[in-house]
Amino acid sequence: MTPRSPKAPPVAPYPGLDIRSDDLVWEGRFPLQRVVFTYERFDGARSAELTWELWRRGRGVAILPYDPATDRIALIQQFRLPAHAAGLHPVQTECPAGLLEPTEDPEAAGRRELAEETGLRAGRMERIGRYMLMQGGCDEVMIYFAAHVALTEGPAPRTHGLVHEGEDTRVLVMPAEDAFAMLDAERVENVTLACCLWWLRHHRARLRRDWA
Repeated sequence: MTPRSPKAPPVAPYPGLDIRSDDLVWEGRFPLQRVVFTYERFDGARSAELTWELWRRGRGVAILPYDPATDRIALIQQFRLPAHAAGLHPVQTECPAGLLEPTEDPEAAGRRELAEETGLRAGRMERIGRYMLMQGGCDEVMIYFAAHVALTEGPAPRTHGLVHEGEDTRVLVMPAEDAFAMLDAERVENVTLACCLWWLRHHRARLRRDWA
């Protein structure tokens, strides 16, 4: 019998949850499970039998690079096929981000992803929070950080990313106020960047004081 992928373990027990079948139907980079189950409703009754697909992506990390001295942030732009399929602009403006190995430290991974995708080095880092992106169908949990970086004036940044992973990221440096204006105008189209910008708007004055 072929061993089951460690990325897609059987769903763990939970009070009131009755797993009737749990099958691995796709074992690619991101495995897909088909789970048939019932659960105990809030009124104590048993739910109808449900069949859900569970997409396994695991944990990830995203970094919002911020320079308190110049009050600017650094973002990346890259081609995203799912954005195109959703009818959005395929070149998305995002935070540097990446997936974690099962036992990898999120802050250390964040520093690595920041360097690979922007060429920047993080000084102090502050955790923003931990959030699910698609709790209705995917187990991905993202951990967000703000990173203190130095953004000096100079020529347009070159592209970055790991060629063997097909990455091609372009750095975009802008004043924090311009990023907030994008947010208010609904020109930020991914939840990770939106969440990080809302956080920065709330904590910006403190960071400019504490990270000076």
